Amino acid sequence: MRNLTLAICLAAAVLLSACSERSATERTRALYYWSTVLDVDTVKQAFLKAHGVRRMYVRYFDVVPGDGGRPVPNATLRFKTAVPEGLEVVPTVYIVNECMAGDTAGLARKVLRRVVRMSETNGVKGVSEVQIDCDWTRRTRPRYFGFLRTLVALAGSEGIDVSVTIRLHQLSEAPPPVERGVLMMYNTGDFTDIACQKPILDMADAAPYLRRLAGYRLPLASAYPIYSWRILFRGGKYVGIMHRDDDLPVLPGDTVIERTPSIDDILDAARAVAARRRGAVQEVILFDLSNRNITRYNPEDYEKIYNCNDN
Repeated sequence: MRNLTLAICLAAAVLLSACSERSATERTRALYYWSTVLDVDTVKQAFLKAHGVRRMYVRYFDVVPGDGGRPVPNATLRFKTAVPEGLEVVPTVYIVNECMAGDTAGLARKVLRRVVRMSETNGVKGVSEVQIDCDWTRRTRPRYFGFLRTLVALAGSEGIDVSVTIRLHQLSEAPPPVERGVLMMYNTGDFTDIACQKPILDMADAAPYLRRLAGYRLPLASAYPIYSWRILFRGGKYVGIMHRDDDLPVLPGDTVIERTPSIDDILDAARAVAARRRGAVQEVILFDLSNRNITRYNPEDYEKIYNCNDN
């Protein structure tokens, strides 16, 4: 790890010298942190410094259906290290769509209260935004939007804005009643289909949705994938995603396929977004921060993604 950190630090010296000539209107560089343990080790710190990352969207917890369908928190983040100095944190909560069937006003109060308490307990200061991630549909839209209106009112009374993730298929719907959104330029294909070569990002799948991007009536940032999937198939049928070698039993005759977006695919996506809506690349977010993901490509490649508006 020491050699890896040194390599990233050397790259930082070169990249930061180039960054010094950027204009004062430099775009915001951000990352998602989507793990159950916050561990910003020296490798991650070096990456943040090298690429001038100023904001981190940190998944605090999920909300899932519990007994009787009642929404309950799950996979709560544990803080192993503190948040690096000078890095803005946007607490992010993933809510399973089925949780929108009950008391959404009560849910909004509980979510905000838990976010505020977690921030206070773990020394996360200056929180000015909370983000909600939910794969809502036309059927659940009325209740989800009601949840958001309540959350916006409650958070606003504490000086906190609310943002949401926007999936490509949601561009065809009315925008959520929040301050802004983040367009997710990933998970575009069917990862359960062994014939799908680019399930994480394929512009052939994404392009038709982007026709609605210019007219979408919500301020947007955009997020791009730097992760990969190892997918287990048995007899050509999907079994599951393997995060570790021992996640699932691999039997004789099984197939494990790794799907990784190429840097060209990522850049094509970023340029397509910039061409249709330049403001959506004023903040570029990478998903997500892990040692494997931030060493998958060359340091120059991450710079190209962050500078997609210049290409």
